[in-house]
Amino acid sequence: MAVEPDHTRVGAPSGADAIDVRLIDISKSYGDVVAINRVDLAIERGEFFTLLGPSGSGKTTTLRVIAGFEEPDRGRVQLGGRDVTGVPPYDREVNTVFQDYALFPHMTVAQNIEYGLRIRKLGKKERAHRRDEALEMVRLAGYGQRKPGELSGGQRQRVALARAIVNRPRVLLLDEPLGALDLKLRVQMQSELKRIQDAVGITFLYVTHDQDEALTMSDRIAVFNEGRIEQIGTPEEVYERPATPFVSGFVGTSNVLERDGRRFTIRPEKVRLLWADEPRDGLVIERGVIRTVAYAGPVTRYEVDLEAGGRLQAVRQNYETSSAEVLEQRGHKVEVGWLPEQAVPVGEGPEMEEESL
Repeated sequence: MAVEPDHTRVGAPSGADAIDVRLIDISKSYGDVVAINRVDLAIERGEFFTLLGPSGSGKTTTLRVIAGFEEPDRGRVQLGGRDVTGVPPYDREVNTVFQDYALFPHMTVAQNIEYGLRIRKLGKKERAHRRDEALEMVRLAGYGQRKPGELSGGQRQRVALARAIVNRPRVLLLDEPLGALDLKLRVQMQSELKRIQDAVGITFLYVTHDQDEALTMSDRIAVFNEGRIEQIGTPEEVYERPATPFVSGFVGTSNVLERDGRRFTIRPEKVRLLWADEPRDGLVIERGVIRTVAYAGPVTRYEVDLEAGGRLQAVRQNYETSSAEVLEQRGHKVEVGWLPEQAVPVGEGPEMEEESL
């Protein structure tokens, strides 16, 4: 059952503007701390768009500026072509889902979901229709009379989603909504969020510091660092072709090397450890010594100190290899290789701290 976004509110633009969110030269400071530094961004209608970055990078402040909880020091915010800079949160076509759910504990699930509809003075029949539709969408049909305290963390998160979806916003803002869940449930909810977004067709703007979440769910990702956007692209573009050393280090694990004045990055899974009988045709080859080995079940992770300088991390599938065999490889000399096109040039910029196995 599809839920159609409601864009009939006063002030909503007419016509088929394909951009739901547009930020134009947005900056925001708190005293001497620059939280956002001249950010430009355009998010298309129906996208699952993620703001990704470490703590303090500006992603949550950007979300709050879009929601209207914070006013920018400069720049403009547009929603569906309408300039909402200075417009209060309640008059913007957005809803926000927080990590702590923000449910009313004394209300039932049904009452929580209907709360926003009551504020908008919708009739009882329409409220009930939308409530039941939203409960079905998040797979909680039949839970309407329960209280939030009777639900699991994942179920409470679904109620928070239903409460936001029921208002049919133009954009749904999600501020690290899965951060309080355990790993297994978080992975399950990632699939659920993507399913719900595909079903409702609402633009989702998601904030996270978790690279796996961003890569798994997003249509496009904006990588934030120190108040600026370092790269915008699809998950494949951001992972396979990082634009800066920061992106290559923050999104997954990567190797950054310099050779002959050229700086480039290679993902560990692209690096091949070349034993005596393995083909070398077409590969860039370097020699080194295995520094550390970490057995991780399906794969083994290696660190190799290179004769030409620098260190590479490599990942090798354990098709027929036991843990005892791989751990004996520490200190061995080895050749490593990669295809030339797998070495992606990167510009100057701050590097991530070196990760250890």
